[in-house]
Amino acid sequence: MAPMTTNDELFIDIGYCQRQKHGENICGDAFAFTRVAEESRIIAVLSDGLGSGVKANILATMTAAMALKFTAHNKDIIQSADIMMGALPICEKRKISYATFTIVDTSLSGRTKVIEMGNPPFILARQGKVVQARSERQASPNWKDREIDIYSFDIQPQDRLIFFSDGVSQAGMGTDRYKLGWRVAGCQEFVEEQLELEPEIGSSRLSDYVVKAALQKEPNLRRKDDMTCAVIYYRHPKRLLLLTGPAFEADKDAECARMLDAFPGRKVVCGGTTATIIARELGRQLQMDLSSASRDLPPVSSMPGVDLVTEGIFTLTRATEYLEKDVVPTQNDAAARLVDFLKTNDIIEFVVGTRINEAHQDPNLPEGLEIRRNIIRRLAKVLRVKYLKETVVKYV
Repeated sequence: MAPMTTNDELFIDIGYCQRQKHGENICGDAFAFTRVAEESRIIAVLSDGLGSGVKANILATMTAAMALKFTAHNKDIIQSADIMMGALPICEKRKISYATFTIVDTSLSGRTKVIEMGNPPFILARQGKVVQARSERQASPNWKDREIDIYSFDIQPQDRLIFFSDGVSQAGMGTDRYKLGWRVAGCQEFVEEQLELEPEIGSSRLSDYVVKAALQKEPNLRRKDDMTCAVIYYRHPKRLLLLTGPAFEADKDAECARMLDAFPGRKVVCGGTTATIIARELGRQLQMDLSSASRDLPPVSSMPGVDLVTEGIFTLTRATEYLEKDVVPTQNDAAARLVDFLKTNDIIEFVVGTRINEAHQDPNLPEGLEIRRNIIRRLAKVLRVKYLKETVVKYV
């Protein structure tokens, strides 16, 4: 979700999964992150508000926002924590204001600081195994029984940081098998198992697996608390080239096809006319998969040397809407597959043909349907702003 790179191509990839308590409409946990580009830093905060529902969400959201701001400006953590606790509204029932937090302040140099107050200890996975980091404990001078653990260490390539709210570590509490909950030890064991099965698993998928595993511990699959898991993965970047639309000049067709074929990463073609041109220029067979058709989207196709081939405007529009609304597609249609490709790659290059397709000028087409260039602008923006991908758009 959130890549950054250095000269030696180290990336910081962030993903998270969140589920609210059963019966609530909003999650009482908050997860937020920001990039301090001039310092090559990423700061991520997971906060768990007191209780659940709207009030808990307000507490957690306020805490996460303040923690991001204070950390970005390198403010003293003890002083910052006191200010955050003092600024939170008071719970009418319990007469206290409280939100736990985990702050991760990491940079592309590898230097990393983790600050925890009240949340379960984070997990540091290195070479597929959990390792322990040393911490320094400090007490708040103004808030009784509130202690802060501060960790400082150097990250290595392929390391992962996994941190979560207590809804994950306490999942299944009171059941015969998990009388004290899943616990951090159970989460650690699960993470190691997943890394053994999928050594290159991405942050979003691993966080989703952890939350789903926690849910499996709950009786009748009913969450007794909010669940949030975040993962930070330090790795080399994954590149994707998305080609859509034929070039303005037909004599550029062969050049575009060669560029796609030589690209050192995943390759996606969006558009029937575009796919036909690429297949012709490369001498490849283009075959439609009718089983992938959905009620309102054309099916995907296959072509040797290309990872995904879809229809153009409709599929791009739907994928953009999924990303803008943070929708997790339940079907496996063309747009859902495209979203998965976009989420699991880091540097995304769009090559957009500018030859006018007369079909897209039809006034009878749906009002929300936009021409290709506008859709790509929207898509690149949401990937860059919301998912912190690196995007490049080139028109041909």
